[in-house]
Amino acid sequence: MMNKKMKALTFSNFGGPEVMEYIEVERPVPSKNEVLIETKAIGLNYADIYRRKGNYHLKGKPPYIPGYEAAGVIVESKSERFKVGQRIAFADVPFANAEYIVVPEEHVVPLRDSISFETAASIMLQGLTAHYLANDSYAISADECVLVHAASGGVGQILSQIINFKGGHVIGLTRNEDKLNTILNSGAEYALILDETWKNRVFEIAGPQGVDVVYDSVGITLMDSFDVTRETGTVVFYGMSGGDPKKVDPRMLMDSSKTLTGGDLWGYLKSSEERIKRSNILFDMIEQGNLKIKDPVKFKLSEGRKAHEYLETGQSSSKVLLIP
Repeated sequence: MMNKKMKALTFSNFGGPEVMEYIEVERPVPSKNEVLIETKAIGLNYADIYRRKGNYHLKGKPPYIPGYEAAGVIVESKSERFKVGQRIAFADVPFANAEYIVVPEEHVVPLRDSISFETAASIMLQGLTAHYLANDSYAISADECVLVHAASGGVGQILSQIINFKGGHVIGLTRNEDKLNTILNSGAEYALILDETWKNRVFEIAGPQGVDVVYDSVGITLMDSFDVTRETGTVVFYGMSGGDPKKVDPRMLMDSSKTLTGGDLWGYLKSSEERIKRSNILFDMIEQGNLKIKDPVKFKLSEGRKAHEYLETGQSSSKVLLIP
């Protein structure tokens, strides 16, 4: 390739969206068992905002290139498994906010013709997260009553659909009244506002015993989640969008026979086989019409500041994508 430069969305200082810079940087070069991808659609996630603010670990030195999720085409291959021209996606490779990215072959997820670049970039992180939550952190069974915090968010929408597909009954929570319909359209039977009465409403719906399981990604609501969980029920804690939770007393768990379990996607994506197997389950659900992904909101990669501001201010109930 003649041109060894590329454009990337970067930042060199921590701060607000204004620190993002769209600049020219060196194009990466693949080594053995790696492929070079020309990105076609890049997923923007809250983790990218946290990194920009300095809350999350970063690899390398400034200018930093954020992003971990994208889909594109292999343009150079040092892998015996994957060839030039293949359409692929990935969920967990750094420096994705760029025109080109090197991807280790064990992180490559091949795409079917039926799955567009935009769909793949919309579903890899959030879809794989929802999948492990509903199958590994707690295996949903038919007729269980399930409370999902932040049900209008990307993970919440997919998680609700998977729970619904497995026969569970979803109560979805949100802070935003405008997003109640988003929750109901994602398979939840009930959509509630997170106000001072929400716990009473959960008991009215689930009965005095409470729900079977709660998925809590808010953090500060963790003890409230235990309050509405039945004896022998489970709370799955997997995020802190609202702040750190209070410490949990093991004696409370013993006395109430309740279970607390945590979850992180990287604990489950330990091999190429796992990545591909789990991704194909999601692709099957999409093809069969059991999982619907809302049309994403798209920004040019060069409009990274605007995209960060849009996501950070909670304007969207769809995935935000950066298009090179």
